[in-house]
Amino acid sequence: MKKLSLVICVYNEEPNILPLAVQIKSALAGIDFEAIYVDDGSTDNTRAEILKINDPRFLLVELKRNYGQSSALQAGIDQAEGEFVALIDGDLQNDPLDIPKMLKMMEEEEWDMVAGVRANRKDGMFLRKVPSKIANYMIRKSTGMKMKDLGCTLKIFTRETIKSIHIYGELHRYIPALVALEGATRLTQVDVNHRPREFGSSKYNLGRTTRVMSDLILMVFFKKYLQRPMHFFGSIGIVTLILGVLINLYFLVEKILGHNIWGKPLLLLGILLVMGGIQFITIGIIAELQMRTYFESQNKKPYRVKRVVDTKNKQVILSR
Repeated sequence: MKKLSLVICVYNEEPNILPLAVQIKSALAGIDFEAIYVDDGSTDNTRAEILKINDPRFLLVELKRNYGQSSALQAGIDQAEGEFVALIDGDLQNDPLDIPKMLKMMEEEEWDMVAGVRANRKDGMFLRKVPSKIANYMIRKSTGMKMKDLGCTLKIFTRETIKSIHIYGELHRYIPALVALEGATRLTQVDVNHRPREFGSSKYNLGRTTRVMSDLILMVFFKKYLQRPMHFFGSIGIVTLILGVLINLYFLVEKILGHNIWGKPLLLLGILLVMGGIQFITIGIIAELQMRTYFESQNKKPYRVKRVVDTKNKQVILSR
């Protein structure tokens, strides 16, 4: 087994491929590593540049089309065979020289994840830095994660930690939260070097804001209600149903007393609340069934065991 697997997602990064490969070889001299370039459907000569590296330690995973960073990362992680797995951008803004010190922290201090923090970020203020700071603040407050820079790709994980999750949609921003949901508790961060982009153009823009917000709502739901969706949908459904029933009872009394109730907006609201309440409760039941299927069909456990200790001999029988 290799000591380290490097996963590098690239999309139209032709001029950055060979310089990054040279830097990786220099920075990781003496470390048994593999570097997995994932070409996410590039339309330039990115693939040809990767093949020019001509080093058995460098692998090319070529996707059939552009799937996005999350799917590309997952493709690379699936191929990774190292004891530790590092994620790094392919645009030369992350510095491979930071990887050995992060790897040393992983080994000596037994972290599940060491994440980079771009201490002196070399990006535009209003289009990149300000939106990123706002997004990081909202994510920290919503998920309880204490990470300063969730947008920094440079991270190192133990093999078990990163293989325990699956990255769908655009959840690559929330990898620390995902591994925490799977039981990883030893997560830390360290300042890393960040360099200005020299070649090519950034693939990020403000149009991603709505997708970040949508994914944030999903992550909050995962964190609080993944194993008990009925508590979320059922609570909303019961409150909605009770309000609707009370409104309808009021109009029933009005009707019995001979008052004309037809066409009143409050009556229509009462009917909608009853129907909505029933739907929320139904969704909760379906979601509960899906969660049971998710855990039982894959023999997953709703918990993670850290260690089992023989209390008589004070020996660790099982350690994760």
